[in-house]
Amino acid sequence: MKWAEGIDKLGMTLYVLLCVFAILNIYSVKAELGQKQLIFFGISCFVGMMIFFMRTKFFENMSAIIYVGGVLLLVGLFPFGTEILGQKNWYKFGGFTMQPVEFAKIGTTLMLANYVSNQDFNINNTRSLITSLVIIAIPGIVVLMIPDVGSLLVFVAFVIALYREGLSGKLFLVGTLFAGVFLIANFLNDPLKINLWYFTGVILLLGVIWFVFNVAMLRKNIYTLLPAVGIIILLAGLSIVSPIVFEKLPKHQQERIEVLYKGEREFRDTSGYNLLYSKTAIGSGGMLGKGYKQGSVTQGKFVPEQETDYIFCTVGEEWGFLGSTILILCYAVFIGRIYYLAENQKSTFNRVFGYCFASILLIHFVINLGMVMGLFPTVGIPLPFFSYGGSSLLAFSIMTFIFFKLNYADKNSLV
Repeated sequence: MKWAEGIDKLGMTLYVLLCVFAILNIYSVKAELGQKQLIFFGISCFVGMMIFFMRTKFFENMSAIIYVGGVLLLVGLFPFGTEILGQKNWYKFGGFTMQPVEFAKIGTTLMLANYVSNQDFNINNTRSLITSLVIIAIPGIVVLMIPDVGSLLVFVAFVIALYREGLSGKLFLVGTLFAGVFLIANFLNDPLKINLWYFTGVILLLGVIWFVFNVAMLRKNIYTLLPAVGIIILLAGLSIVSPIVFEKLPKHQQERIEVLYKGEREFRDTSGYNLLYSKTAIGSGGMLGKGYKQGSVTQGKFVPEQETDYIFCTVGEEWGFLGSTILILCYAVFIGRIYYLAENQKSTFNRVFGYCFASILLIHFVINLGMVMGLFPTVGIPLPFFSYGGSSLLAFSIMTFIFFKLNYADKNSLV
């Protein structure tokens, strides 16, 4: 049909497959939740159809309003939010809950894409760079104050999009390198009694060598290096205060970090419990799995939150290595497809939106799978389209349909 030309069939097919497979697995864990997720999927598809009937410029023109609305929803959590599992990051309406951070990601994506697509934008201009970072930082700071560390990590996705738009590779690399050193320092802080002044010294020494090399050897203007110097000083400062931060963390959050290198068995009755049984469930699935609704660990409800953050352990136990691999490949192809389509957009707004969306999916995917397999601490990040929850599914579906609508308009434009 002519009207369907421009709709990315591969991307839409993968979206539907992921959602349907998710509903099956959630139903396996808890039937009533599977039925609810099916309703959420129906609502998401209905909203998606409405998005396709909207004018393409609607999202660009309304980006500021949607962005401000998302930030206000986050701020509203402080007086009106409901605390669930120790975090006050939900609104509750009768029997339904809503997590506004998921929708704040949509607003931030739209606002950043709108600003970067402005003709006056130049990533190498200090004002443009700072304004871009402020757009990201405003909701990020509110999320940090909630606090929701898991969601805060996802905001790194927007920096990836800026890198595509010309953010200095050296600046990006320096920030990543020293952030890694800071994280290592944080992880090794208490148990191994390593003096973090050592890491601070390493950061500052490398920073001085890098700065002198760029100025003296490459004869670069000193002012062009100021952003990177700021990052070096900031991360050096963070490494100094990290022991204090670690000591101020609640005990369960300290244990989540310690589980990474002490092992989950030492904390099997506290913070290591979820991970221990998650790995047990995944490992017991073998090559082909135990069969649908036949998983002894998942059916025995040994893994808390196994319908949300730990849904992947259900896949591992019931569908085995083969099913898990197919699921991972579906995600990889879907995310890669978004990046590919984004790169080929004529519009800068479309491209930036696509890169932000794909990067958000990528970070969610990597951290969630790393979390259930013990590669990352438990931080409460859902698996996109797969974890139970109306807010998450609807928000990711909205971004999916917005991007495919933008792609559809791009393919059918005459310019």
